[in-house]
Amino acid sequence: MKKLLFLVAAAMLSISALAQDATVRIHDDGTGVQIPKEIYGQFSEHLGRCIYGGLWVGKDSSVPNIDGYRKDVFNALKELKVPVMRWPGGCFADDYHWMDGIGPLESRAKISNNNWGGTMEDNSFGTHEFLNLCEMLGIEPYISGNVGSGTVEEMAKWVEYMTSGSQSTMANLRRANGREEPWKVKYFGIGNEAWGCGGNMTPQYYSDTYKRYATYLRNYSGNRLYKIASGASDYDYDWTEVLMKAIGNSMSGISLHYYTCMSWSGSKGKATVFDDDLYYDVLSKTLEVEPVLKRHIAIMDSYDPSGRVALLLDEWGTWFDEEPGTVRGHLYQQNTLRDAIVAALNFNIFHKYTRRLKMANIAQVVNVLQAMILTNETEMVLTPTYHVFKMYNVHQDAEFIESDVTTKSVRANRGGNVPEVSATASRKDGVLNFDLVNTDLKASKKVLVTFDQKSVSKVISASILTSGDVHDYNNFGTTANKVAEKEFKAYKVTKDGVEVTLPPCSIVAISMN
Repeated sequence: MKKLLFLVAAAMLSISALAQDATVRIHDDGTGVQIPKEIYGQFSEHLGRCIYGGLWVGKDSSVPNIDGYRKDVFNALKELKVPVMRWPGGCFADDYHWMDGIGPLESRAKISNNNWGGTMEDNSFGTHEFLNLCEMLGIEPYISGNVGSGTVEEMAKWVEYMTSGSQSTMANLRRANGREEPWKVKYFGIGNEAWGCGGNMTPQYYSDTYKRYATYLRNYSGNRLYKIASGASDYDYDWTEVLMKAIGNSMSGISLHYYTCMSWSGSKGKATVFDDDLYYDVLSKTLEVEPVLKRHIAIMDSYDPSGRVALLLDEWGTWFDEEPGTVRGHLYQQNTLRDAIVAALNFNIFHKYTRRLKMANIAQVVNVLQAMILTNETEMVLTPTYHVFKMYNVHQDAEFIESDVTTKSVRANRGGNVPEVSATASRKDGVLNFDLVNTDLKASKKVLVTFDQKSVSKVISASILTSGDVHDYNNFGTTANKVAEKEFKAYKVTKDGVEVTLPPCSIVAISMN
């Protein structure tokens, strides 16, 4: 009799599922795997107006500021709960000599930013300004050191300057420049894109170079460096293989860069002007990060089965053509609802690989590429991507919960299938948080969310990010909040789970207990 009742219940659930466009099964018994908060990291480079006019305006600026940090941007980042930020690059890092950016502002070196448009830099934002900002906002700093044009001595002295509490010359120089106590600096990258703008090296040559630099980066005053090797670009699996074999026992982590970019040889496409086919092509390209992660992780597993060395995706995001009329080389692009969908799909993937993937840093935080924030002389705009980061920050340091999604897919022209519905889930402090993404351009999706343990029964909060058109974006003036997080009510808790109706191109976040 019990078996008959079970079969009837299963049949009824199957009938219910047939009425849905997609089903999500959340295995709420848990995994014991934590989603590191650093997955929600940021990247800030001396590129365009990311630093100057973005993070920093100076203490004497007419723009409202907090000790030189742009006040509206400062407060927006505080609300975002940024866990880690990488600086000063990027390609700029391997042209950056840290002593140019310390001491009295009027005596700091003026340099040409040769990587990004030849802009003149006055170095008013340097080591003190970056580390103080991180300290004020509770952000873990991630320093990217100069291997390409720097020296071992220069890098070693920088670490000593920042972290030593002794009476050494470097520590006393820091004191003379206004900072008595050393900073805590955990993450330190030994070079950036050593295969390209960081020196055009082979993986074997870089491995030997890494060992030399790493030898002289010492731990001072209780500070322990987490040394990160300059890893591969997307599909360069040989680079990872060589580094794991040659220096796997001397690095804490290895980086990886993956951009959702449709072309490196010509036009990358426009951020706001695209047809349906290109929309799905972009989503297909961003979803390709999953097999890329899996293959790099498989290589790392073969040399490091215990998982001691972390994988850090310290540059990722969309890369389109610069906006017309903006400075060439400053990489300023708008940010539409499409970018928000891209960000959400990436997080849904990242969560699954945090056994090895311990950090991700989107490029970049302000005014560059897939930015969180855009600014002009007087105004600030929060982008659709900012709202995704805010909606998803409940997953920081939460327990990853596995889920299965049954859904149809759209075949992109470039190849690859784009699922109509994507999902992720986690639990923290007794609250189950899950996110649903509808990638369909035209149709709403009825989704049934079910739970193995039926351990949740009440919705605490629900919000949605969507707009009337996937091309919509937030701009200065009256459209600053055109794409913004709003309360969501199109759900119903039933005996089977939660029935959710997702509008076209939407991201929904639901919290339950």
